[in-house]
Amino acid sequence: MEIEMNNNKLIRCYGCKAEIKNMDGPKHAYIGSDSGCWDVFCGVLAKEYTEYNELWQTHRLTVDTYAAQHPGNPGRREIQSVFIHLTRLYLQLEMGLDGKNANAAMLNISKFKSQYVWLDPVPDFSGTININDVAGARDITEHKHIVELWAESVWQTWSKHHDTIRYFVEHNKIMHPVRRELTHGK
Repeated sequence: MEIEMNNNKLIRCYGCKAEIKNMDGPKHAYIGSDSGCWDVFCGVLAKEYTEYNELWQTHRLTVDTYAAQHPGNPGRREIQSVFIHLTRLYLQLEMGLDGKNANAAMLNISKFKSQYVWLDPVPDFSGTININDVAGARDITEHKHIVELWAESVWQTWSKHHDTIRYFVEHNKIMHPVRRELTHGK
């Protein structure tokens, strides 16, 4: 697909507030980003899949963080996306799960879709670490470090809703199947 620049201007992504190219091009159906930001994100994913192929833990943080930083507008898919990705950030950053187990927990998280709510107010991500910072990493070590800082930054920006996510995890025993798996070595 050909991507066209609009007047060679930079704009602020309406999701993360990063300075990005103003361009026509593909973007996600419900993740709230502009095409220029989505383009940078896809470039980061390509790097994680090819050059940095051993970073699966970091990759999961990249996906969860990007989705949480681009909540979009209230709608069923947007609510599900934000709630699932914030819950996985919580499980990884606060509960210490690795990406594989946080991913496994997502199956349990998905059983409770009827409990997901739009988290209002949505935070203002101005001044937070964003996908441009990740894209600018010079090597695998710096990439991993920036993604970890970015994930913490975005998680902290959602701090008004931490209690909601914690309650959801505890009330629905999201960790129970994961703990059993960790204990029994599956």
